Amino acid sequence: MGARSLARYFDPDGEKYGIPTYPIKCAPEGLATRSQLRARGLRPGGQDVAAQMLWRYPRGVGVAYLYRLDQAKPVRPMTPARWRAHEAMMRPRRICPRCGIDAGYVIRTSHGACEACIYLEEHSAALSIYQS
Repeated sequence: MGARSLARYFDPDGEKYGIPTYPIKCAPEGLATRSQLRARGLRPGGQDVAAQMLWRYPRGVGVAYLYRLDQAKPVRPMTPARWRAHEAMMRPRRICPRCGIDAGYVIRTSHGACEACIYLEEHSAALSIYQS
């Protein structure tokens, strides 16, 4: 990353962007992203965003919000009731809309059907081309 990019996104007082802002990988100790908190078994716990990291990529500017480690709380454990609720929530996403069978995995919305239905559709389309 060039010096110009580092200078553009370095605003520790928050005068330019409204909250303290740092270039990517230049945040001070004691701040972490949600992913970094989760890797440590923590969550933001209702605290406000403390700062942000900005970076450029081909389509625009990326942002990652930073939270204070000293105010983070432990991740809540999954109870049996939460697991049941999660399973009930995911069940409809596993049912193929074409054949109605539980695929055993979450069906991609871009595909719109289970792998077996997609395979059969492609296979029958290929056969019809060769038979005509």
